[in-house]
Amino acid sequence: MTTQVIVLNGGSSSGKSGIARCLQAVLPQPWLALGTDTLVDAMPAAMRASDTGIEFAPDGEVTVGPAFRTLEAAWIEGIAAMARAGARIIVDEVFLGGPASQKRWQEALHDVQVLWVGVHCDATVAAGRELARGDRPIGMATSQADAVHRDVSYDLQVDTTHTESLDCARIIAARTG
Repeated sequence: MTTQVIVLNGGSSSGKSGIARCLQAVLPQPWLALGTDTLVDAMPAAMRASDTGIEFAPDGEVTVGPAFRTLEAAWIEGIAAMARAGARIIVDEVFLGGPASQKRWQEALHDVQVLWVGVHCDATVAAGRELARGDRPIGMATSQADAVHRDVSYDLQVDTTHTESLDCARIIAARTG
């Protein structure tokens, strides 16, 4: 069966977005790249600083509330519906809740062929990228580097600490069937 969805899970600044762009370039069919940043950017600004929405603490901790979870559930179901309708989708995700986060995706994508990919990066390297980006609270990359992978199951894992996004994308593309 051909892969319909590639889920890239990794901490902030681990290289998921770069891998997603490279996958779009190397995969023979057109793939949509959608990520948790897309969801957050689509939300009303008031929800990005609310205990019912999503909050980014100065130390990089991320807290989500019930309104965020409601919109996230609709987002996940919408991506699953697009995959069922024939779209190929690369999901750039951060499993803040570890296996509980993955389970939400697994339930929505139960009838879709998914390639689960862990995107790892040394916390120090990710923190350097975070600092260079300048668009994330300092500390987010370090706090998420290992936590988002704890007890999560993958078909494939890549590490961007010393491997370029294009090389990781080629490894992933070889597994899409």
